[in-house]
Amino acid sequence: MTSPAVTGPAAPFAEPPLDVARVRADFPVLARTVHDGKPLVYLDSAATSQKPRQVLEALDRYYALHNANVHRGVHALAEEATALYEGARDKVAAFVGAAREEIVFTKNSTEALNLVANVLVWGAGPYRVGPGDEVLVTEMEHHSNIVPWQLLCERTGATLRWIGITDDGRLDLAQLDELLTERTKVVSLVHVSNILGTVNPVSEIARRAKAVSGALVVVDASQAVPQLPYDVAALAADGVDLVAFTGHKMLAPTGIGVLWGRRAVLEELPPFLGGGEMISVVTMAGSTYAALPHKFEAGTPPIAQAVGLGAAVDYLTELGMAAVAAHEQALTAYALERLQEVEGLRVIGPWSPVDRGGAVSFVLDTARGPVHSHDVGQVLDAQGVAVRVGNHCARPVCDRFGVPATTRASFYVYSTTDEVDALVTGLAKVKEWFG
Repeated sequence: MTSPAVTGPAAPFAEPPLDVARVRADFPVLARTVHDGKPLVYLDSAATSQKPRQVLEALDRYYALHNANVHRGVHALAEEATALYEGARDKVAAFVGAAREEIVFTKNSTEALNLVANVLVWGAGPYRVGPGDEVLVTEMEHHSNIVPWQLLCERTGATLRWIGITDDGRLDLAQLDELLTERTKVVSLVHVSNILGTVNPVSEIARRAKAVSGALVVVDASQAVPQLPYDVAALAADGVDLVAFTGHKMLAPTGIGVLWGRRAVLEELPPFLGGGEMISVVTMAGSTYAALPHKFEAGTPPIAQAVGLGAAVDYLTELGMAAVAAHEQALTAYALERLQEVEGLRVIGPWSPVDRGGAVSFVLDTARGPVHSHDVGQVLDAQGVAVRVGNHCARPVCDRFGVPATTRASFYVYSTTDEVDALVTGLAKVKEWFG
């Protein structure tokens, strides 16, 4: 397990189960039908979650009653908008156990990771990356946590290294002692894989990285924060410095993400983008910068999206993240069990629900050969079952397992065992078509 504070699914969560029927009533889209009246079975929450009416109403209220720019005007609407925006920051900070000045709003987790990788190029402080330095990632990353580091290495002369994956979809930590060296300047890894579902031991890796070289440790928590109780203070005690996550996978609107950073680290890093309210004083000879977190929030920020994220945090907090995690764990275990009934189906990732999130990727073979994931997805869609197909922005993972693409079913607070059953029934149709 990753950390006692970041409670992963290694053990059952001692929370009352979610009242999923009540939860589903909050999501208008789940009541609709597709393709000539078939009930929508939405199993694509790892791509983006659906939004409850509480979030939709918060967005509507903001635009209807409070719309104004923030941190600028002195009129009533400007003050209301600023209060809502900064109030959302307070909610996010409480949700992940952070101080409010450590919560930087970004457009999404991709932007948050790019922010970090870019400022390490030109920063003058202890975190600057230069020739001869090494950046360590994993083969399990999605592209947003690979490409920024590749660009960083191209620009600085640093070397990119990576931890491989075992046949059962876990990180190959036997390589870690060899890969961590005194030159390792950055370690960046995903907490919960978006394609394998694997929950990685980020605390263990952070502790070992700090012990070897004091490397800056960055965590992509895009799939973890929506699913698990999260405590960045506990992660910081283990050596994690920065965490990126996005709102749209946790019931919030698109266009809002979060970079959490230890205050001391954020203060050492230079600004990313310039302009707007990220400044303190600007003269023609030079500029000084605003205090945290505004130093990293240039221009007009995503105000309505932040308000929506605050409403999403309220919703998840009311449900209880331990209950959310328990639901995810139980549903994933049920799905893994049911999918074993499908002849020719191979899960890409752990078959066990232990240390596993709610995304299950698989490939399907028939007597006539493999069925392409796009064909699987189209036949399922015709029956109302929405899944993701392709490489899931994690092409190296598909290469590792020798498959061009996978079909992925992913679950969230509103998902049910009946929907897993619909998936299995749909896969039987796929086999009828292509078998």
